[in-house]
Parts: sequence; C-alpha cells; structure tokens
Amino acid sequence: MNDETDPCRCSSRRHFLKSTTGMLTGLPAYIGASSLFPVQQAGAQAAVPQVGKSIIGQYGSWASSLRPSPPTLSFRNARWTDRVKWQHHARSKARELVAPPDLGAPPQVRVEKAYTFDGLSVEELSWQLPYGRRTSAILLKPEGAREPLPGILALHDHGGNKYFGAKKIIRTSANAHPLLAEHQEKYYGGTAWANEVAKKGHVVLVHDTFAFGSRRVHYEDVEGIPWGPLNVAGKADADPENSTNIAGYNAWAAEHENVISKSLFCAGTTWPGVTLAEDMAALDVLAGRPDVIANMIGCGGLSGGGLRTVYLTGFDERIKCAVCIGFMSTWDDFLARKAYTHTWMVYAPLLPNHLEFPEIFGLRVPVPILVQNNSQDQLFTLADMNKADSILREVYAKAGAADHYRSSYHDGHHKFDATMQQESFDWFAKWL
Repeated sequence: MNDETDPCRCSSRRHFLKSTTGMLTGLPAYIGASSLFPVQQAGAQAAVPQVGKSIIGQYGSWASSLRPSPPTLSFRNARWTDRVKWQHHARSKARELVAPPDLGAPPQVRVEKAYTFDGLSVEELSWQLPYGRRTSAILLKPEGAREPLPGILALHDHGGNKYFGAKKIIRTSANAHPLLAEHQEKYYGGTAWANEVAKKGHVVLVHDTFAFGSRRVHYEDVEGIPWGPLNVAGKADADPENSTNIAGYNAWAAEHENVISKSLFCAGTTWPGVTLAEDMAALDVLAGRPDVIANMIGCGGLSGGGLRTVYLTGFDERIKCAVCIGFMSTWDDFLARKAYTHTWMVYAPLLPNHLEFPEIFGLRVPVPILVQNNSQDQLFTLADMNKADSILREVYAKAGAADHYRSSYHDGHHKFDATMQQESFDWFAKWL
C-alpha cells in the first residue's frame, strides 16, 4: 500500500490539502464509501480485480477459505429445520458479536420547532443519548392528518459526508444548501425521498446517527491530539455554510473512521453495534408517538442507509417491513474485491463465521423485505449481488415465505432514483 492510500499514515498539510481539493466541487462519488481511499468520479467504471486476484494479493483465496460454507448459524445449513429455534440461536449469537451498547430507557424528546412545508407537517426534534451531543431529527407527516398512520424510519446514507446526516434525504425549505441539493440530484433523482414517502400517508422520522450531522465528532473535541490533518477541518463548525470548509471536514472525518473503529473495538463494541443502538433509540421515539400505529412500522435507506436497514431489521422486532437499497452483497465481495470502498460501519468481527452478510437481513424471516440493486453499482460486483439474492431467496423459501421476499435490478450506478422510489413506496403500501 503506498502512502497515497494508507489510512494509517499521519498526513502532512500538503497531502491533506491535495486530497481535499478534489472534494470541493461536490460530494464523494460513493454514497456507501468511507472515503478512506481516493474516490472515483461518478460515471467512471470501478476497477475490478482480475479473475483470481484479490485486494489482499495471494492471501485472498486462503482468507476466503477460512469461513465455513454455509456458516454455522445459516438457516441454509441442514442442521436447522425449526425456524423459530434457529432464529433464537442465530439472533442471540449475532447480537453478541455486533455488541450494541445498552442505551437505557427511551430518550426524552424535545420539540425544537414545528411548521408546515410542501403539504407536510414538520417537527424538528432532539433527544439526549447517554453520550455525545444531542441527536437532531426531523419528523414528517401529511398536513392535516388526524388519525394514526403507519411509521417509517428513513435512514440516511453515508456518502463520505459526515457533516450532514438526516438533511441528506429531507427538504424543509425552498432553499437547500448547495451541497445537499447536489447530493439529492446525484443520488436521489433530485428529490428528498423522506418527504415523498411521507406524502404517501406515513409518519416519517429521519435522525442523525452516530458520527453524522449533530452526532459528528467536532474538531475542538480532538484538537491538540497529535493525529491526522487537524489543520483545516475545524473551520466547518465556525462557518457551516461554507462548502469548502465542509469538504475539509469530511476529508478529515474520512481519515478518522479508522481511529473511531479501533477505539470502539477497544471499548468492547463495534461500529455497526453503536449505529444499531442509536437507530433502535430513534425507533423508540417513532413507535412511542400517538400519531403512529406502533405495529405498522417499516424502515429503509440507500447505501449506508441500506446497511443500517440490514442490521435494524435483523435485530428489532418492531420493524414489520423493510427496503434495502444499494447495499447487498457477500462477505467474499468485501474480502476479495470491495472492502476499500466501504465504511467501518459494515464490520462486526467474527460474525462472518456464523452468518453470510445477507442473512443478517434475513434473521427475521418471514418479515417482508425488498432489496433494490443497481446493476452497474460501483460498490459491489454483480456476481455477488446475485449470490446474495440467491441466499435470501433460499432462506425465505425454506421458511415457507417466498412471497415475502423480492429483489429488483435497475440499470445504472449507485442511486435511489424515481423509479426505485416508487417501487419501494409500493412495497411499504402493500405490507404496512
């Protein structure tokens, strides 16, 4: 690994400014990418290792051989015939390895502001978790709604953009920040999908999760520690409308992912575990509202939001329907070909010995789930998207619930466009 791509290096000011320059014209090309490595421009074909080659060289085939196939707690394993018994064992072990921290009682919510916009009632909310700054969130529902409605927890993406969180998939005024407008144009067909699904008759909650938006690590919290490029990033909080400063912060935050993940391992937890815990706390908020039908709640999201959908659906029984967009593949795809494009939010050590990645999503079969793939997605190989699809089909078929699983493939790169949004909204309408 050269010094241009080594995430463990201590970057010089020159290197940092050089790496930041390319980000100033917009957001990173990969929504799910951690941006720990140079980001490929949108529209360019992602480089795929040659057949038989691995991103870890000659160690690839050996590493791939270490995991049992199927994994020990896979429902596809012949030893498991009783679905309920399998789910008890599989979810218990998986939860142990993901290690979500206990956040205690549901958070106390404060309404910061309430208004209407574009036919929707909007509430700006916040709550305090046992650690970090207050979580900011937006709640949307059809203006004038009188009766309780089904709820949807809309999960924002990663995007190599930690400065923003929930705001990446909502719109609450006619004047959006230019970076948010560009983000929605590039990945969401120019729409704020959380607004659009709320208009379909849902109460929709979108919250900042760990390390994003209101939950991000601030420059002043680590200033003075001799790590990384702590020379430009701090300006973002002093001048939040400055796109150059925001890009500088995001470049710093991308490098910082390694540090956060190592620290969480030392704390006895994992990044997906902390994210899961915070998403479950947000689900507490949504399910506890009198305007929400508590037994009719779904979740979904693109890329990092799709990843969060996989874990949340697998572990929380309150989710009755889910849509994972642009984040479905196999551990082998990450191991041999695509780990460098992905965030640390994916990985729970040793979990691959027990479940294939798509089987996390299938832990709660027969809960209805939809997987939407982009056939030219830069973050995954098509063969492994197909393999993940086959695994989920087998799990649902064995459980006698084949009609509760659907997958679709859409032409194009990493995105959640209007056609895909309509399909997902129809899925929510059918099952909620």
